Amino acid sequence: MLTPQWFWLRAGILGLCWGLFCLIWLIGAIYNFWKAPAVQKRSGPFSLWIIGIVLVAGVGWFIPHRFWSLLTFDTPWLRFIGIICLLLSTAFTFWARWVLGTMWSSSAVAKASHELRTDGPYRITRHPIYTGMLGMLFGTMLMSGLGLYIFIFLLGIAIFEFKLHLEERLMTETFGEQYVQYKRRVPQLIPGLKLSRGGTQTA
Repeated sequence: MLTPQWFWLRAGILGLCWGLFCLIWLIGAIYNFWKAPAVQKRSGPFSLWIIGIVLVAGVGWFIPHRFWSLLTFDTPWLRFIGIICLLLSTAFTFWARWVLGTMWSSSAVAKASHELRTDGPYRITRHPIYTGMLGMLFGTMLMSGLGLYIFIFLLGIAIFEFKLHLEERLMTETFGEQYVQYKRRVPQLIPGLKLSRGGTQTA
C-alpha cells in the first residue's frame, strides 16, 4: 500500500521528468519550425502518437480496473529501480535531443543539407531519443507497480519499431554507404547490443 510520502515523491518525480520532456519538446518544435532546414523528403504518418494516446485511453477506460490490479506489484525495490531508470533515461533523452538540434523531427524526414549525427549519444545507439523514451516508459512502469503501464510500455515498443522501420529506410536512401557503415558500428536501440537492422537521425 502506498504511503502519502511515497505518493507525493512519485508524483513529483514523474511530473518533473515528463513535464520537462513535454516543455523541451514544445520549445524545440517551435524553434525548429522557424529555424530548421526545409524538409525535402518525408516518410511516415504524423498520427502514430495520436493513435497511441487514443489506444491507451480506450484500454484504460474499457478494461476494468480489477484486471490491471491483478498485474500490479508495487514493491519498494521496483520503485527504487524505476526512479533511477526514469532519471537516467530522461537525462539521456535530453542529451540526444540537444545534440540532434535542428535535424530533429517528430516523423521520419530528410532535410536540406541534412547532417548525419554520429557523435555524443549517437555513438551509443543510433536512436538515442527512442532509447531514452523507452527507458522513461520503463521507469514509469516500475515506479507505478506495472499494471496498466505494462500495456503502455508494450505499445511504446510497437510504435517505435514501426517508426524505426520507416526511418531506417529513409536514412539509407539519404546517406547511402555512409549510413550502412554507421549501422555496422553502432547498435540500433539497446546500448552494447549490435543488431543488423538500421537506425535514423530523426529521433
